[in-house]
Parts: sequence; structure tokens; C-alpha cells
Amino acid sequence: MTQTTNTILMIRPLKFRMNEQTAVNNYYQKEKEHSLEDTIHLKAQKEFDDFVDKLRSFGVQVVVVSDTNEFDTPDALFPNNWVSFHANGSVALYPMFAENRRLERREDVLEAIEKEGFIIENVVDYTQAEEEGFFLEGTGSMILDRENNKAYCALSPRADEELFIEFCEDFEYTPVVFTANQTVNNSRQPIYHTNVMMCVAETFAIICLSSIDDKTERKNVLKHLKEDGKKVIDITEDQVSNFAGNMLQVKGKDDARFLVMSQAAFDSLSQSQKAQINNHCKIISSPLDTIEFCGGGSARCMMAEVFLSK
Repeated sequence: MTQTTNTILMIRPLKFRMNEQTAVNNYYQKEKEHSLEDTIHLKAQKEFDDFVDKLRSFGVQVVVVSDTNEFDTPDALFPNNWVSFHANGSVALYPMFAENRRLERREDVLEAIEKEGFIIENVVDYTQAEEEGFFLEGTGSMILDRENNKAYCALSPRADEELFIEFCEDFEYTPVVFTANQTVNNSRQPIYHTNVMMCVAETFAIICLSSIDDKTERKNVLKHLKEDGKKVIDITEDQVSNFAGNMLQVKGKDDARFLVMSQAAFDSLSQSQKAQINNHCKIISSPLDTIEFCGGGSARCMMAEVFLSK
């Protein structure tokens, strides 16, 4: 099982804006002036298109499907929360916290992947859990170490422990559960998605250790990363708020490895951190300021990895 792929699915936004339904527990979202709403989605589209062009220039295969005008789906450009594609031929569909995000799940997106020659053997559907009010938002809620069959999950209103364990049983991952917090108005609140504070690549991991308040949990996470030979690069809470945890390693031309992140994430890293990453792979960064400001998500959230066979 490989940890990285050179094919990713991305959804081009049509009606991007701050999603009021997700803002209740995503503290990274901010509201722009209403007078700017007309330009926000145009700016987001430009950031998206430039990002896709940059990835392709390094040889990353990007399957772009456009959002539809059928529904109000401001967060459609974050597909990794509702779908994941696995090397065993399975596709998983996930239960989403925000009602308007459930409308992002589309059959034709899976058809577009099949049109590219990928084989979907079966669909594992967890979406029934929405009716009971339980959620697990895909590779936003879970960080998958596919090579070592481990899944890391920071519990939150969007990551239910029982559902996570069920996923791990279905896909044969060892679960590593913890809680990650951030300071909001002087109180510690759960970070809404694990992939904001953690990224696992082939030979290294980027993680905000100080967000794991429980020392036993922190030691356990570190133990798992180190026993799998990962070089751990620690980031600060301030860097997390600049999306320095929201990164993804991908394959490009000639199987070269790249760590993909936003320009804000790149700019927040110290010279030492950049040097540590460069010991393992090159960095691709692209400006995603509007998407980060209003959407509260960044580069990693925009990419759904495709591990299916052709």
C-alpha cells in the first residue's frame, strides 16, 4: 500500500462564500463584507484555477469536476470531507455535520472518476449516521497512514469515535484516537478537523503537539509516528491558524514527491521547518487567501486522493 498518489479529485467552486452552517465550530472561518460577496466567489475561482494549474505543472494528475448550480453548496470545493477512494477498489461516503454540505455528495462525481478509467468495486456508505446526529468527515476527520495501516483521529463534533472505529474495522486500520484543541476566546475548544493540525507523509509527519492537551494522548500519538519511522516536525498553534497543518504529500512527474500547501502556510513556516521538509521532498505552495479566510479550509481540504486501480 502506498501513502501517496499522483491523481487527485478537485471540485471547482461556483457559489463559494462563508458557510454559516459550518462556522459554528470551525473557528478559522471569517466573514467578509457583504458588499464583497459578488467578488468572493470569483476570487475563489481564480485561486482554485491557479492552484490546479500549478499542480499540473509539476505533473500531478488533477481530475476537475465543476460544482453544480442545483444546490446552495458554498463548501463544494472541499470534497475530501464527503468521499475517499481506496486501493482495494472501495469508495467511502461520509456523514456531514452541516446540512447544506450533504448536498455536495454527487453520483456524477464518482462517474467522472470512472470515466478517467478508474475502477470502483464497491461503495461503503456511512451517511445513515447523519440521521442519528453522528458525523465523520472523511480525510478531514481522519489522517490515514496507508502504508502502516493506521488512522489518526482528533475527536470533535465532526468526528465521532464509534463511527471512526467502524471505519477502521471496515478498512483494516489501527485507530489512534485523541483530542486536539485550540484557544478560542480564552477557552480550549476542539479543532474541527484533524487535518488542520496534522499531516502524515511517507517519511515524516507535521503535527501541532501543543494542541493535544492530554499528555498521555500526546505521548501515544508520538509513539505511533516514531515506531513507523516518521520524522516529526512540530508546528505551533499560530502556524495551525495559518493552515500549516493542512498539507498533503502527492506524486508528480517521474514519481517525484511534493508537499502541497497554501502560500500562507508556507510563509508561516520557519527556515528550519522548511529545511526539514526539503530533506524529504520539495514544496508546492499556492495562494488561497480568500478560500482560507471565508472557508476555513486550505490546500489539503481541496484535494481528494484517488488510490483506485485503473
